[in-house]
Amino acid sequence: MTSLPILPTISTTFIVLSAITVAIGWWQIKQRKLESHRKTMTLAAIFAIIFFIIYASRTIFVGNTSFGGPDDIKIYYTVFLIFHITLATLGAIMGITTLYAGYKNNLELHRKIGPVTSIIWFFTAITGVAVFLLLYVFYKGGETTSVLKAIFGF
Repeated sequence: MTSLPILPTISTTFIVLSAITVAIGWWQIKQRKLESHRKTMTLAAIFAIIFFIIYASRTIFVGNTSFGGPDDIKIYYTVFLIFHITLATLGAIMGITTLYAGYKNNLELHRKIGPVTSIIWFFTAITGVAVFLLLYVFYKGGETTSVLKAIFGF
């Protein structure tokens, strides 16, 4: 059995923890547990930041792993990866906005975009786990290289 790469495994764990804590925070707000909700969502943001620091550090200092699976499905993986990256970017921007609105007590905006942000974050986590599985579990990862080369092959 091949071992999993440590940094991608740790970073994926943190994004999953972030999604789980967002789900808990969503349940807490439905129960009107405002202070618990605030603390849980702060923890979810901390988990997401830890993920991002590990991911960005690895990308900058080591590079990204290209898809090592069969060539006939690489295009599907690439489209899926671009979808995941788009979701992650949108989720991060909306997450920062939602947290800021909550901390500034702009509850109208917070209540309006919070549920949408959560759903986007759940899909980001799910697709992130799928990318991890495709890169390191189902197929042996390809070359570790620059972001553009890993995604597009050039």
